[in-house]
Amino acid sequence: MFDKLEDLLIRFEEIMGELNEPDVTANQERFRALMKEQSDLTPIVEAYREYKKCNQDIEDSLMMLDEENDPDMREMLKEELNSAKTRVSELEEELKILLLPKDPNDEKNVIVEIRAGAGGDEAALFAAEIYRMYVRYAERQRWRVETMDVEEIGIGGMKYVSFMISGQGAYSRLKYESGVHRVQRVPETESGGRIHTSTITVAIMPEVEDFDVQIDMNDCKFDVFRASGNGGQCVNTTDSAVRLTHIPTGIVISCQDEKSQLKNKDKALKVLRAKLYDLEQQKRHDEEAELRRSQVGTGDRSEKIRTYNFPQGRVTDHRIKLTLYKIDAIMDGDIQELIDNLTAADQAAKLAKMNQNGIA
Repeated sequence: MFDKLEDLLIRFEEIMGELNEPDVTANQERFRALMKEQSDLTPIVEAYREYKKCNQDIEDSLMMLDEENDPDMREMLKEELNSAKTRVSELEEELKILLLPKDPNDEKNVIVEIRAGAGGDEAALFAAEIYRMYVRYAERQRWRVETMDVEEIGIGGMKYVSFMISGQGAYSRLKYESGVHRVQRVPETESGGRIHTSTITVAIMPEVEDFDVQIDMNDCKFDVFRASGNGGQCVNTTDSAVRLTHIPTGIVISCQDEKSQLKNKDKALKVLRAKLYDLEQQKRHDEEAELRRSQVGTGDRSEKIRTYNFPQGRVTDHRIKLTLYKIDAIMDGDIQELIDNLTAADQAAKLAKMNQNGIA
């Protein structure tokens, strides 16, 4: 591990040297690549430099202890020594986490799909509430949300909604949200006061670029139609909505949020790229079943990941056996504690696997 850290430190210093060259901005593509690499390496280099300093402090304290006879000074040196040793242990764990392989999609925007499952109208109402939860969370992060397609029911529910969340690190935060979300409560439509259980599915997909997924336009069939639901006069009175059918896979995507047919077509293609990429990821996940079992699930659409129990005011994430008694705050978008715990559990599982294989 420390040989790798030394190599990264050397590379970081090389990058800083290049960035200090007067003509570095002449090649903007190269400049952006250097800035990105510098940003990625900075937390590792800072932690490693502190690690080396703490080790030096330990050596200095031990040397001074050998020479010091004054009891008060010796006591102070021992405290400094213990503090430096504790910090070294902490930094070793931090560095192991920082050296874990990065998910190449972590910095990307995400496309989210929410579908009502079992439970009829109650499932559709819950789908609308989960949609609002993610929108509120995105607002807290100062991210942008764009609705792509929605199928509403008359009482304020959503059978289906797809939307894009744009913001730095959006995928790294939301990737653990894919799966089945279950709600337990007394529905507004229930007169007998019985608790019902309903489900929805959430799919989180990274936005991918043209060069990540090549689409043969001959495989695509486009239909245009008049948008329905909420919208301005232009949206609802012109054939601006687009339905895209990908013939080889049978994937169908509708986009009707924009007034422009061209913009809706562009959005539909973005969703298709994400879906095709997601299909490829699913295949890889299936091929790496053993690896998936050692980590927090991030892709199995059939996995029941979370229960929202309204009568008890609790939210339980079944993958990490975490229960939080703050359902109102969570439904209002305060999901950072869930995300932090899921991220920590995933990192711990990966570290355990590395240690088991003797990598760390």
